[in-house]
Amino acid sequence: MREKGLVHIYCGDGKGKTSAAIGLAVRAAGRGKKVLISRFLKTDDSGEVMILKEIPGITVLPCEKSFGFLFRMSEEQKKEAASYYQEQFEKTVKMAERYDLLILDEMMASISGKMVPEERVLQFLQEKPENLEVVLTGRNPSDRLKEEADYISEILAVRHPYEKGIPARAGIEY
Repeated sequence: MREKGLVHIYCGDGKGKTSAAIGLAVRAAGRGKKVLISRFLKTDDSGEVMILKEIPGITVLPCEKSFGFLFRMSEEQKKEAASYYQEQFEKTVKMAERYDLLILDEMMASISGKMVPEERVLQFLQEKPENLEVVLTGRNPSDRLKEEADYISEILAVRHPYEKGIPARAGIEY
């Protein structure tokens, strides 16, 4: 008998939401589970992407287009990005039934930035394959998303080097 898949949310303004999700992916792969990672609003230029592709059982969907930060996008860029990310989400949903764990990295920002409709994400969570474990990361999940979650882990920022003017560093922040 397979276990029922649950829904996790890793949220908050602290560093480590994606890192927590990646840790779960490695743990699941280590137990022979198949993992699908779909990243939104990011590029493939992040240290974890390179190594995750080497781990048997983990599939990382490529980010084939980069649009930069939401707050820097023009309205035209936002429309193009929304089309791309909605297509990526639908591709992910179609693939998900073949996996044990699905990670939707930066899904909250994708929703709040109007890249992926929250209604569609909620529909997916309600209709997902019964045994599929799903992780969503990002800041400020809505109350409706929280209602769908079995786990909610909030990562609090107490201190961050960015406050001292130290930029993101390869291998540490990305």
